[in-house]
Amino acid sequence: MKLISLFVLLFSISIGAQSTWQPAPNIFSNPNGQRFDDVFFLDENIGWAANGFYAAVYKTTDGGLNWSEQLNEINIPGNYYFRNIEFLNQNIGFIGTLNGTFFRTTDGGENWTEVTNISPNPNAICGLDAVGTSTVYGCGAYFNPAHIIKSTDSGDTWTFLDMSSYANALVEVLFLDELTGFAAGRSSTGGIILKTTDGGLTWTEIYNTNVSGEYVWKLQTLSGNDNIMFGAVSSIAPNNGKLIKSVDGGVSWQSLESVETEIQAVGFITENHGWMGGHTTGFQETLDGGQTWNDLSIGNNLNRIFIINSTTAYAAGTTVYKYTDETLGVEDLSERHHKHLDIKLFENPVDTHLEFSINFESNDNILIELYDINGKFIKQLSRDMITQMTLKDYSFNVSDLDSGAYFIDFHNNSGRSSLKFIKK
Repeated sequence: MKLISLFVLLFSISIGAQSTWQPAPNIFSNPNGQRFDDVFFLDENIGWAANGFYAAVYKTTDGGLNWSEQLNEINIPGNYYFRNIEFLNQNIGFIGTLNGTFFRTTDGGENWTEVTNISPNPNAICGLDAVGTSTVYGCGAYFNPAHIIKSTDSGDTWTFLDMSSYANALVEVLFLDELTGFAAGRSSTGGIILKTTDGGLTWTEIYNTNVSGEYVWKLQTLSGNDNIMFGAVSSIAPNNGKLIKSVDGGVSWQSLESVETEIQAVGFITENHGWMGGHTTGFQETLDGGQTWNDLSIGNNLNRIFIINSTTAYAAGTTVYKYTDETLGVEDLSERHHKHLDIKLFENPVDTHLEFSINFESNDNILIELYDINGKFIKQLSRDMITQMTLKDYSFNVSDLDSGAYFIDFHNNSGRSSLKFIKK
C-alpha cells in the first residue's frame, strides 16, 4: 500500500497541476460592466493592462500577482478611452485611444506624453503591434476612415497610411517581421484580413466573411508556427460570431461558428486547444480546433487573450485573467453581461420615423446601422462623434421600409448591441 501511495504522489508531481483561467489578484475591478480592453506582456512576469472606459494603466513585474497603477485621468487630464497597449521593450511603450490621441512612454510607463508628430492625426487607434527592435504599427478604427500608422525608430517619427481603398474600418494589426504582416477589420462586403509583404506600402485582401457588418476583430499566429493562424469574427444579431483558422499562412481559411454574436478575443496554445470570448460568454474552450466549445463559466467582456506559452496566458475583460497552474485564490465576480448603451425607443411598432434617445455617459463614437431580421445589412443611419456626456435624440425616416421586423445595431466605444423594432 505504501508503494502504491508513493507511486501516486510521484506521478502527481511529475505531471504537475493543470493550468486554469483565474482572475488576477490585486488589480482594479471594473464597476458598471466596463472592462480592461487590452493586456500586454514582455515575458511571464512583466506586463501592463489598459482599462478602457476608466482610462488607466496598471503594471506588474511578478506575473500578475501584484499591480501598480501607473496612469489615470489625473496624470493626463481629459476624457479618454484606452483601447490598446503595446511595448517594444521594458522602457518604450504606446497607448492607443478612441479619442484622437496617442500616448508614448520611454520609462516603462512611469510617464506618458502625447504623440503629436503624425500627420494627419489619426482619429483613433484600435490595434498596435511592435515588431523587431524599433518598428511599431498601429491601425484604426472600428469606425471609418481606415488608416495605419508606422514608426521604424521606436516612435520618434511616424508615417500615416490611408487605407480607405482597402477597408472601411481596421481594428487589428499583426506582423511577423518588419515587412510582413496582416491587418483586420471590415469592408463594405464583410469582415476582412489584409496582408502586406512590403511594410504596409501595398496590401492584398486574403479573407472576407462576405457578411456586411461583420468584423475580423482579433488575429493570432500559433507560437512556433506562423502558418497556423486564428481570427475572431464579430457578427450581427441574430447571427453568431465565428472562429476562422488557416494552416497555410492565410492562403485558405476555415470558418467555424462560435457561441455568441460579439466574439472578439481569440487565443490558442496548440492547433486544437484554445479559447474565444466576447461581451457575454466569458471563456469558451475548444479541444478540437473549434469544432465544439465548452463554457468554462469564468470571465466576461473579453477583448484580448495574450498567450505566453503552453501553460501561461493572460486575458483582458471585466478584470485581468491569468491561465496558470498556480492557485491565485480570487473569486470571479464578473457578471455575464456588459455595459450596454442606455437606449430608449420612443415607439414600437414604428410608422414613418424611427425615433429614440441615447444616454451617453461620456464622450464617445457611435455607428448606428440598420439590418433586416436575418442580419443582412441595409444601410448606415449615422456615424456620430459625441464630445461630452449628453442625452441625445435621434430620428430617421424609415417610410421606405417594408412592413416587418428589423434590427438597429449600435456600435460604440464599449461594444455592440442591437434592438429589434417592428415597421408597421
